[in-house]
Amino acid sequence: MPLLATTPVEKMTGPYARRWWALLVLCLSLLIVVMANTSLIVAAPAMTADLGLSSSDLQWVIDGYTVPYAALMLVLGSIGDKYSRRGALITGLVIFAGGSVMGSLVDETGLVVAARAVMGVGAAVVMPATLSLLVAVFPRRERARAITAWTATSGLAIAVGPLVAGWLLEDHSWGSTFLVNVPIAVAAVVGALLLVPPSRAAGMGRIDYVGGLLSIVSVGSLVYATIEGPHFGWGAGPVAAAVVAGVGLVAFVAWELRHPHPMLDVRRFLLRPFSGSMLAVLFFFFGTYGAIYYATQFLQFVLGYGALETGVRLLPLAGAVFVGAAVTGKLTPKLGVRAMVGSGMVIGTVGVLLLVLIEKDSAYADFLAPMLLLGLAIGLSVSPATDTIMGSFPESELGVAGGANDTALELGGSLGIAVLGSLLGTAYRDELAALVGNRLPAAALDTAQDSVGGGLAVAERLATDPAAGPRQAEALAGAVNQSFAHGVATTSLVGGIIMAAGTLIVLAVLPGRRARQRSEEKPAEARQTEHSDSAR
Repeated sequence: MPLLATTPVEKMTGPYARRWWALLVLCLSLLIVVMANTSLIVAAPAMTADLGLSSSDLQWVIDGYTVPYAALMLVLGSIGDKYSRRGALITGLVIFAGGSVMGSLVDETGLVVAARAVMGVGAAVVMPATLSLLVAVFPRRERARAITAWTATSGLAIAVGPLVAGWLLEDHSWGSTFLVNVPIAVAAVVGALLLVPPSRAAGMGRIDYVGGLLSIVSVGSLVYATIEGPHFGWGAGPVAAAVVAGVGLVAFVAWELRHPHPMLDVRRFLLRPFSGSMLAVLFFFFGTYGAIYYATQFLQFVLGYGALETGVRLLPLAGAVFVGAAVTGKLTPKLGVRAMVGSGMVIGTVGVLLLVLIEKDSAYADFLAPMLLLGLAIGLSVSPATDTIMGSFPESELGVAGGANDTALELGGSLGIAVLGSLLGTAYRDELAALVGNRLPAAALDTAQDSVGGGLAVAERLATDPAAGPRQAEALAGAVNQSFAHGVATTSLVGGIIMAAGTLIVLAVLPGRRARQRSEEKPAEARQTEHSDSAR
């Protein structure tokens, strides 16, 4: 067997012999893309202190990655289909590593945001490439197992990112959390050359660049409006972005319906398995990403855990993801996609609603059950939903399929963090004003209301102020913790209600487990592809 994987998948007469090793490379690539967001959660306090970040600055350090990541996946997935899926994977890893090096070296807010944006572009190439290569390399009978491993890797990254970042921050600056991506990306590039075979779509026509541009404008504007509006007010910028997103979406649908070879055939949304699975991914990550985001802040700021301690305490979530993935791998063939996706969403909803019980004096044990349930829910529901989405596309559009799945995932997560994060901030500010608004100077109150970290910083300053003293500082710290706990409980109630409504919608849209009905609803091309896969 040659050292390098040079034989294209399309020319193989049987399943690729080293496909499980190739899956390891794809999962490694996925790992760093997801870790780039989760590791920043625990690195944010160090970055804020070192760079003097405002609330707006920190939000854009986080979301500078998200906007290009969400907006570009559909187009870049199509380009990977056309020219080279493995080439896209390697190119994306190189771009991602370059952005990581930049992020580790710069010391200005604007440059950090730019570095994160470069990483987001790389991630937008990598993510759809991992899924399209997975589906191209694995025969249909093994594909669900491979996608389950891919999903479990996403859950692992949620916990591993904070753990690795926390370990690095014990002895190094926040720049190390960027730099750690580089050796992993290099290892993934080498692994791709050795173990991942070339693949491209056979007989694919010209790329629909107009549709691609409209999708970039629509998704990019929507994500921007989602970030800016809830957090910083619906001024001219967010409102204009929302209008552009709406007009762009209408134009995209109109163009795709008329185009002979559309970037994304929007008629596919009429297929209940596809549209139900897309909605499941969107609603699910709306609730789970938002909940994990503010639960982690509670562990750090209210309970006082350091970065490494926080990462360690997220490990049960990763373990629960693996348990859920093992269960769904065995039960989905027996019970069907609807049962597993619905069960996962119900469990995830319960996990979010349990956070309604969080109070000022809550301990880590109060977060353990919600995190276990959220991890189990990820393992149960995401894999069958992703498998259904990928199975709804022909071989020539696997990159687009991966881009559609990942766009729903990232859009749901972005909406969850933005909307629920905004609601959390509002509830926190209102409660803090009610508790201490008449006992603090206006400037100090504004700083304390900006964030829980700002409130605790004001309390620390009061402790050294002769006019205030330790007692007033302790009272303010208690009010900050109580206000944040109130915000977590209020936000979790709203998030849980939204997830419950989403669960009902998904269960109504997804069809029951009738093989004939599913076969009739699949596009003819997808059915032909499935037959050819089985024959390999």
